[in-house]
Amino acid sequence: MSREEWTSFGLGVLVGAVLGGVIALLYAPKSGKELRQEIKGKASEALEAGMGKVGEIRHIMGEKISGE
Repeated sequence: MSREEWTSFGLGVLVGAVLGGVIALLYAPKSGKELRQEIKGKASEALEAGMGKVGEIRHIMGEKISGE
């Protein structure tokens, strides 16, 4: 597989996982209030994880650019 195919495959897996998680949450036997709180918490966790990865990438790219 080419790099482009792997990228498309990885994106498809990520989108599928997110959609599967959302569907699982929506069909969970919880009240609306509990479900909204859980979704909010999971979204916050995902945002923090994403921001952490962005920070790591910025650090790595800064090192590569400066030649360290």
